[in-house]
Parts: sequence; C-alpha cells; structure tokens
Amino acid sequence: MAGEKKIAAFTPYFTEDQAGQVRAAFKTAGLEEGDASVSDFIVRATMREVKRLQRKYNAGKAWPPVKAGELRRGQRTMDELQHRNEET
Repeated sequence: MAGEKKIAAFTPYFTEDQAGQVRAAFKTAGLEEGDASVSDFIVRATMREVKRLQRKYNAGKAWPPVKAGELRRGQRTMDELQHRNEET
C-alpha cells in the first residue's frame, strides 16, 4: 500500500517485575487508553519519552534518524543494572 510505513523492530529487556507491571498496566488501562496491544502501549510510552527528551535536549525538534545497527545491542550488564534508576 502507498504511504504505509515499514515497521522497525526493537526488543526491550525488562526484569520480571517490570514486565509484570507493563502487562498489568496494559491489562488495566491499555484498551481504554487506545492501545490495541501491549506493543502499542510500549510504543506510545516510548514515544512520549522521546518527545520529552526532544523538548529537553533538542529544542523540541526531532533528531536526525539513527540507522538500524548503529547502536549497541543486547541487554544491560549487571553493573549497569545495579546503577540504573528505573523509577524516574
């Protein structure tokens, strides 16, 4: 179809507790908030954070896209997990 956007895939890694809360939030409010799936829920939440960061660090403008393969892949290291504040 003309104008259809290609879907890029990401695999976020959640702890069991985080994943449980994501599923619970979607199950409780996702459909009412307009999300058809947990993937829609995660995309919407992620893009809300992207917009916040654009406002804070880029004068509210979109950044130039970063191509697939240019970022580090995989899960965080144990050291990174210990020093990351997931509550903010």
